[in-house]
Amino acid sequence: MQAKPIFRAMAAALLVAVLVWVPQASAEKRYERKSAVVQAVKKVSPAVVNISTQYEVRYRRHPFARFGMDDFFRDFFDSGPERKRELNSLGSGVIIDGEHGYILTNSHVIVKSGKVSAVLKDGREFSAEIVGADPESDLAVLQIETKEPLPAIEMGNSDDLMIGETVIAIGNPFGFSHTVTTGVISAVNRSFKAEDRVFRDFIQTDASINPGNSGGPLLNINGELIGVNTAIYRNAEGIGFAIPINRARKIVSDLIAYGEVIHAWIGLFVQDLDRNMADYFDLETGTGVAVQNVAPDSPADQAGIREGDIVLSIHGEPIKSISDYKAAMRGFGKGDRIRVKVRQKGTQKQVDVKAKLFPERLAPRLARRLLGIDVVDISEKSRFDGRISADSGVIISEVDSQSKLGRIGAEPGDVIRKIDEIRTGDIQAFYDAIIKYRWKDSVVILLQRGNQGFYFTVDL
Repeated sequence: MQAKPIFRAMAAALLVAVLVWVPQASAEKRYERKSAVVQAVKKVSPAVVNISTQYEVRYRRHPFARFGMDDFFRDFFDSGPERKRELNSLGSGVIIDGEHGYILTNSHVIVKSGKVSAVLKDGREFSAEIVGADPESDLAVLQIETKEPLPAIEMGNSDDLMIGETVIAIGNPFGFSHTVTTGVISAVNRSFKAEDRVFRDFIQTDASINPGNSGGPLLNINGELIGVNTAIYRNAEGIGFAIPINRARKIVSDLIAYGEVIHAWIGLFVQDLDRNMADYFDLETGTGVAVQNVAPDSPADQAGIREGDIVLSIHGEPIKSISDYKAAMRGFGKGDRIRVKVRQKGTQKQVDVKAKLFPERLAPRLARRLLGIDVVDISEKSRFDGRISADSGVIISEVDSQSKLGRIGAEPGDVIRKIDEIRTGDIQAFYDAIIKYRWKDSVVILLQRGNQGFYFTVDL
């Protein structure tokens, strides 16, 4: 009976000895806890912001809505009393200019916003103004006003990324402020398809990226901004994508200067190489695009590019299709010098082409080439025998039956009310939309005939 107390005393003494000994042993093998990742996060976190958006949705409940009535009827019918509903969403952003209060984020984070707020790590909350948004690149710039400079991130270089190097993502997934995830660069120049469109030239990482940290920064191990996280691909786990910062620079510059992205113009119209054309030029299909037309006195014309030439690469990037050509050209703006390699009369040569803004005088020609139509202003509707009931839009005056719009049944007298997000209330708005969207792979057009409206997706 006395053995048990003695045993307990010995066990207690041994435990005390272990507790006293462990800190001494661990002190001899201490590791540096303040790793490069910890230092990078500490350096950048003050510049990462939580973006909350509040927007109002207005809608009418049509009595036939339950039978599957499409949204376009809202443009043509009175569907009863208007109702309102307020929605909220969360995202992330990063301050790129502390002196002027500029914040870089994703376009889809704020595109429907009525009210945008930015909250810093220290708890300060600011009302943010949308400087500009570009849905095509999924980038947007906000601005907040403050009397003192804000913490800003240091820009990195996304052109020298190495597969396997450590990266860090910071954001606000699911509302959890300043969440940090780490991973490695899995791939660069990655293209993928999501939401019926192809996204090109992305950084792929295995760092976790969720809707809430979309718009937040992707950092290298030194805490430099190398990409903007974007949660637009949700078909697989463990795969995240970010927009390379070097591609974002030009877009950000345009958004700050103009409120929109101003794409370059060099005066070329190109087409894919089909099998017959490839055989004629003794090329494989997918090794370039053929120059279909060169605008007179355009930058390409002045550089010596001619109809029938084959564009092989732009700035060293191979061009295999019209989509590749459009994607490459979207990265340049007015004044940029673009290196274009062409095959001309059997010989390869490289030329420098200085880009300009698209001349507005060529907009009618562009509409004819892209859509196969001529248009007139709605003020001329009396020319169409009273068949037009619309009060705004542009009227199709001629249609090439072999064009994309002609093949889907568009006719003279039809009214174009909208192209993508731009309401084409008059002919100037129509031409602005054509110029703005000319590098897209497709657009959605709202066409009105009489009192009926139809949405069409048209490849460009």
